[in-house]
Amino acid sequence: QVQLVESGGGLVQAGGSLRLSCAASESISSINAMAWYRQAPGKERELVAQIPSDGSTNYADSVKGRFTISRDNAKNTVSLQMNNLKPEDTAVYYCAATLERRGVTYTYWGQGNQVTVSS
Repeated sequence: QVQLVESGGGLVQAGGSLRLSCAASESISSINAMAWYRQAPGKERELVAQIPSDGSTNYADSVKGRFTISRDNAKNTVSLQMNNLKPEDTAVYYCAATLERRGVTYTYWGQGNQVTVSS
């Protein structure tokens, strides 16, 4: 089982920046994909950014050009740099790790971190 511990987040004004970090309990080089999700009040959880083990990246259209996901295999961490934040980015952000083992997919979640963007 992979444990994920998140840090960062908080309150920022619109146009500001925040950085989220996620530390994994095991080598992320063995994890198929790391990702950040978010869930705003009254809305479903949505994928924000994903970085598979090959280092490619995928972003939700709403954050392209503003958010950057990165991974540090040596430190077993994944980060999300969020720039030019907007009030609609306000949500609880979750780190996720997806493993595929013997045809079964496992997803592990961090505890969630609140990001609040004031207008």
